[in-house]
Amino acid sequence: MNVDAGPGRSSLRSLEIFEAFRAARRPLSLSELARITDIPVSTCHGVMRSLEQLGYLYVVSGRDVYPTRRLWELADDLRANDPVAQRLEPALAALRDETDETVILGTRQGDAVLYLLVLEGRQSIRYSSRAGELKPLHSSSIGKVLLAGLEPAQLELWLDTHPLPRVTPNTQTNARRLRADLRAGLQRGWQATRGENVADVMAIAAPLRTGATGLGVAIAGPMHRMQPAEARLGTRLLQCVRQLEDADVR
Repeated sequence: MNVDAGPGRSSLRSLEIFEAFRAARRPLSLSELARITDIPVSTCHGVMRSLEQLGYLYVVSGRDVYPTRRLWELADDLRANDPVAQRLEPALAALRDETDETVILGTRQGDAVLYLLVLEGRQSIRYSSRAGELKPLHSSSIGKVLLAGLEPAQLELWLDTHPLPRVTPNTQTNARRLRADLRAGLQRGWQATRGENVADVMAIAAPLRTGATGLGVAIAGPMHRMQPAEARLGTRLLQCVRQLEDADVR
C-alpha cells in the first residue's frame, strides 16, 4: 500500500512524530520534527497541536516538546491485553531463558513477516530487533516457515510473481534454490537462515499451529553460537511449539 500521500499518509502523521522522538531520544522543536519526518511545517504544527491537546506531548522548554507518559501507559495497557502474546509469552520466555538466545514470534502481513513479540537473549552479543518490525518472507526464518506452509500451487504462484531481492550476500535469490531449501526445512522440522537476512546471524523457526492466525517461532543469534548447536536448539524449539499446540487443543 502506498502511504506517501493521501488519506493513508495522513493517518500515519502522529506515528511518524513518535518515531522521530524515538530516533532522536531527546526533545525536538517543530522545525526539527518537520525535517526528520519530511512533513510540511504547517501540517506538522497541526499534528503537534492535536497531540498536545490530547495529552500526548508537552512543552519541555522554549519551543521543544516531548511525549508524555500517556503514550507509555497506553502501550503498556495494549501489551498487557494482547490476546496472542499474553497466552504465549510465558512459554516463549522460558525458551529464551533455556537457550539464552533471542526468541521471536511472528506472523505474515502481506508479503512480509511482522514481528509480534521479541524476547532478546541476555548475552552481550545477541540478535536484537523490535516488535512491529517487518522482514522479507524469503530471507527470514519465520518467512520461510510461512512460505513452506503454503499449498504447492500457492507457493509456485508466489515464487512466479515475486522477486527475491538480495538482503545480504547469503540471501537466496534463486526460486529453484529457495524451493529446495524450503523442502529441506520441512524434512528437518525447522526452517533456517544462515546470514541471509542479517550477516553473521543464524535463525531457526518452526510453525505454531494455534488459533486462526498463521504463526512462526524463531530462535536467533550469532552464527558462531547457533550453528554448532542447531540440532539441540531445533529439538527444543519443536518441543516448545508442540507443547503450546497441545495446550491450545486442551
